[in-house]
Amino acid sequence: MTTEEKYHELLHNLKAMQRVLIAYSGGVDSSFLLRAACEALPSSSIFAATFSTPYTPRSEMEEVATVVKGLEIHHQIISLPLAPKLRTNPAERCYLCKRELFEHLLEHAQSERVSHVLDGTNADDSYEYRPGLRALEELGIESPLGQAGLTKAEIRSLSRSLGLPTWDKPANACLLTRIPHDTQVEESDLIRIDTAEDFLRHNGFPAIRVRCHGNTARLELPPEMISTMLTTKTRQKIDEKLKLLGFRHVSVDLLGYRTGSLD
Repeated sequence: MTTEEKYHELLHNLKAMQRVLIAYSGGVDSSFLLRAACEALPSSSIFAATFSTPYTPRSEMEEVATVVKGLEIHHQIISLPLAPKLRTNPAERCYLCKRELFEHLLEHAQSERVSHVLDGTNADDSYEYRPGLRALEELGIESPLGQAGLTKAEIRSLSRSLGLPTWDKPANACLLTRIPHDTQVEESDLIRIDTAEDFLRHNGFPAIRVRCHGNTARLELPPEMISTMLTTKTRQKIDEKLKLLGFRHVSVDLLGYRTGSLD
């Protein structure tokens, strides 16, 4: 099946649902899904919800607000605190988090009389380490992108042709992934990690992870960017900023950025 055929199947499936609630994070996949829903359904039949938690990057919330501002859909921010079961950052963190968030989303769907709750899982995700998918399956959350067989590369390509600004957006994950498992999570650590990453993004490093090991910040970035970061002026600027945030030591991981390096 071609990419265009998959896209038309996606639109057909969404149209048949008639009324949907989309878990909207502002990422590549959920932005594309929201755009497809807007093509398949009247705006009055589209509901979207975004979770705001202490471990949600601020930049994600800002981008969400920008995108939904021009859409005539029902959008709600669901603010939740750091759950007690996540405070030690357990190995099953992603499962526990997804389970809790989507239980809240199902309650919201019920209040809006929506029977189809959707997320942006794509066809590639089933081949990767994604412990949160089990929670979605248990709760009956539907993943129309994956069901249509759309891969990440195809979603980026279609997003670009549709003029979506997220088509080349780097992958991101919640801030809890920056902290080792079985480590007590302090909200102050989440704030300084988020502030550090925001500073680095605005200084030429869009794909960056600040891994927090107590008072040490271990920076992961694409290998081809490491030499840029290690120039004297840039190195000193970053070191100064991160130490102002409370880190005593700042290091660059020579292996570069790896998805889930603390899993």
